[in-house]
Amino acid sequence: MPAQRPRAAFEPIPPDLDVRELVESTPNFQYVDRISCETIAEQGMEMFEKLVLLHVIIGGKPLVIDGFDYLLDPWTFTPGWLQANEGSKVENARNLTASENLPLTIGHYLNNMGKLTNQYFEKPENYKDKHRQRIYLKDIDCPQVWHDKLKEHIPQMLFYLNESTGDVGGPGAVEEPIPNATGRRKGKGISRAGDLMSSLPSEMRAENLMCYIGHEGTYTPSHREMCASLGQNIMVNASGTIGENGKPERPGSSIWFMTESKERQVVSEYWLSVLGHDIEVENHFAQIAAWKRAPFSTYVVEQRPGDFILIPPLAPHQVWNRGTRTMKVAWNRTTVETLEMAIHEALPAARMVCRDEQYKNKAIIYYTLQKYSNLLRSAKLQSEASGEAATALQTSKKVRVLKKDFKRLVDLFKVILLSEMFAPDAPKEHPEFIPFDSCVTCAYCRCNIFNRFLTCKSCVHALGTEQEEPYDVCMDCYAMGRSCACISGLMWVEQWRWKELLYKYDEWRQQVIEIDDGRITEKTPFPLAEERRNLQKKTLAQICQEQLKRRPWVDCKNPKAHEEEENSDEEIIVNDDGTVRKTVKKRSKAWLANHHTCHVCIHKHPKWKMAACTTCDLWYCYGSLWRAHDLMPQEIMENPRWQCPHCRKVCSTGACRRDPRQNPYEPKGTLLGHDTRKVADARSVEALVDFSMSNLNWIRDGADQPSDSVRLQRRREEADQAKLHNPALDAQFADEEMDAPHDESDQNTTQIQYDDESFLDPSLRSNPSMGNGQDEDEDDSMYPDLDGEYQEPEGSSKKRGRGEFDAIKLIHSKRRDTGKDKSKDKSKDKSKDKSKAAQPKSDATKQFLKQKEKKQLDTAKKEGRFIMTLAAMKGRSQMVKLQLPTETLAAEKARMIEKRRRLASSRSGAGTYGAGQETVIITSDVAREPPMNTAAAATAAKAKNPNQVRVRLEQDDDFQAVRRGRGSRKPRYEEINVGSDDDEDMDMDDEVTEVTSR
Repeated sequence: MPAQRPRAAFEPIPPDLDVRELVESTPNFQYVDRISCETIAEQGMEMFEKLVLLHVIIGGKPLVIDGFDYLLDPWTFTPGWLQANEGSKVENARNLTASENLPLTIGHYLNNMGKLTNQYFEKPENYKDKHRQRIYLKDIDCPQVWHDKLKEHIPQMLFYLNESTGDVGGPGAVEEPIPNATGRRKGKGISRAGDLMSSLPSEMRAENLMCYIGHEGTYTPSHREMCASLGQNIMVNASGTIGENGKPERPGSSIWFMTESKERQVVSEYWLSVLGHDIEVENHFAQIAAWKRAPFSTYVVEQRPGDFILIPPLAPHQVWNRGTRTMKVAWNRTTVETLEMAIHEALPAARMVCRDEQYKNKAIIYYTLQKYSNLLRSAKLQSEASGEAATALQTSKKVRVLKKDFKRLVDLFKVILLSEMFAPDAPKEHPEFIPFDSCVTCAYCRCNIFNRFLTCKSCVHALGTEQEEPYDVCMDCYAMGRSCACISGLMWVEQWRWKELLYKYDEWRQQVIEIDDGRITEKTPFPLAEERRNLQKKTLAQICQEQLKRRPWVDCKNPKAHEEEENSDEEIIVNDDGTVRKTVKKRSKAWLANHHTCHVCIHKHPKWKMAACTTCDLWYCYGSLWRAHDLMPQEIMENPRWQCPHCRKVCSTGACRRDPRQNPYEPKGTLLGHDTRKVADARSVEALVDFSMSNLNWIRDGADQPSDSVRLQRRREEADQAKLHNPALDAQFADEEMDAPHDESDQNTTQIQYDDESFLDPSLRSNPSMGNGQDEDEDDSMYPDLDGEYQEPEGSSKKRGRGEFDAIKLIHSKRRDTGKDKSKDKSKDKSKDKSKAAQPKSDATKQFLKQKEKKQLDTAKKEGRFIMTLAAMKGRSQMVKLQLPTETLAAEKARMIEKRRRLASSRSGAGTYGAGQETVIITSDVAREPPMNTAAAATAAKAKNPNQVRVRLEQDDDFQAVRRGRGSRKPRYEEINVGSDDDEDMDMDDEVTEVTSR
């Protein structure tokens, strides 16, 4: 990320923030729509499923379901229960201030939450101190008892790992054993699953039912749910005024700042261009001032116990905890809709920042197709066996929805197979086969690999480990230019037999045709070979095949051996008077033949790093195409008839901008760049594009006013256009309703129920004086005024203009030096330094400086700063690479962490121990044994057994052989235990006890 780019700072939220006043006074703030869990019971589960589909999934807006605090067990979801049953369990809490994990027991954390909270209430300005300790116990496993209690009350379609949303005894239900009892009963009818993660085998599932326990000042940065999944979050407990132990507490709640899915591109561009952060990285908590000035709607909710929040897919949001304690349970669900978003949008975005894929989306598609295929076969068999069953299954809405989801999953599976098809005219590949176990991940982007990938066998020992560590890279990363330092020479590996996958595809394609009663439509999947011919572009596997041949192999043990610089000759250029002006390297013909000049950056690059136009003789490097034209390398490689920007009249180089025939391309979005070296495998390189570089040099507008840039306005227009679309007219919902054989009155009822907001809380409807479509009496207000008069809500009359809000606080880099004057001054200083350095020195001066440098190096060597000092003297940076085994490196890291922990614990009594350092209130209660060397271990052994002594053995001459011509024998010692008087008394007591017992 560019250092000279201003970035929004972290600004804590004051503890006394009035959420109601904030929402009512901010024009782009509004409350999250809210319904009661009692309404679900009244309207029925079918109506509730429609609401979730229309409002959350298709509409992309958050929803709150309240009232669960009256249903949940009041004794189980308490800190006392957690202390008694899970108090000794060790978890890694997150120290948000220090950005590191803090191992501690749950009981230790619960006991100190009051201290962590009270630090923000001691003085009014304490909350602004960014160095105060914020310990968040997040992402911990949910107790099984809590899981079972929640399952009893949460709607089954929304719960964690739901395998079926069918009704007990519904159409297609079969006899099954009664759990924990004898006999059999009717199970659930045929229906789709509420969470497609349940389709995976148990050992492949991602355990994401997590608990979050936080105090005042803890937070979750702005982020989107992983893999475009649906988020569910319920607050099960929060502090009140008096705790269970009788101590005073601060009331707990959580403030959510949420957005809708249709405005996600606006949010992303606003984060990049205005705030200077990338929302995909998930490391920035936005200021309230930033939310106020945002060009999109912000949905606010103060979550209290019993509030169940549904988070739409791909919608950015952030959470701030208040009070002494908040306890929440959260999980994610995967549906067909989220899988489509993940394959086409979420996974490519996560690949750029190397965010690990925990949900194994492609494997979910495969195993869900297997499950749904068996259900459809079962439904077909039951229909053929009984006419009554056939009628029930044909009229069942749940079976129709299952068929629709099955067809959408087949389309996704077709996309996966097409991307993995090799070139038909290329030599046949013979990939290595490894059975699928869902554990193979990309060494660069950390995505889960479903079938084919590339592996390198040349650098298996490059990490310095005794065990071989193969470098596995996904096809997407390799097409982008990401790989190990070997660059080429990688081998193909597959985890499924290709014939088996083709057989499955043909089988499921036939089922799709049967669902459509044998009709072939434009949506019917064709055989895979025909789909490949209709693709009109190269597949991803074909691109990798070509790049493996085009890119050179580099010996990782001798990386400079492949360079052709050795074959070049030096050419000396002289002035008119015969003096040498400069010396340049004369490139060989082979080097010039393999390199070309980029039309944009005017640098010579190897041709395998460049794209050649098919209609002209211009060459472009992939880095310029990515930053200036938003073109990924894969987009260029997959097009066999690719035309360069100059031929398409959109070239943005300096010369082409002056050409009236050219319409220079402007990047559609801001790119800050991502330095992935901290995340990717240590052997990784980016051969084609340096994705850590930004495109700020190609952005012509919005430098002074990024909030008014063309890119942000374009995203705003796209979001407004998407919001005009009625969710009820979406293809996902329209097909379902069109196929449904219910009468017109039933359909109108559903539409009216959604349009008149009967599900929503009366105070949150568009017209607060309306309830269930009827006018209310004047005396029916739930909150009457003390005088008995009804107070009409002021609505948006108190809203302020966007320009009246506080400015966003930014952090400017200290290295930010711009302007011609500064550059001139620097050049003058450099020239002065050079002139001083060029002055001749006497022998005495040289000898004095040499002795001075030697003393400095000796002092630096004693202090452990030899390399840095030597580099500073030489005027260059020096880097030393140490090949350490993984175990040694881990032990060294653990030793450094333990050293910092001890230092923090020794200073914890003093509170704040330095400007800009963390105020330590709570430390780890987990005992850690520091690693000991051999001498320390021997000393510890002596300390454990202090009565052990060494006695010299006396030599017995009578039984000793005669030693001729040799020196005296070395003395020998024997270790014996010398017992004390207390030990003898204990032995006597043991003997007396034995005699008495007998």
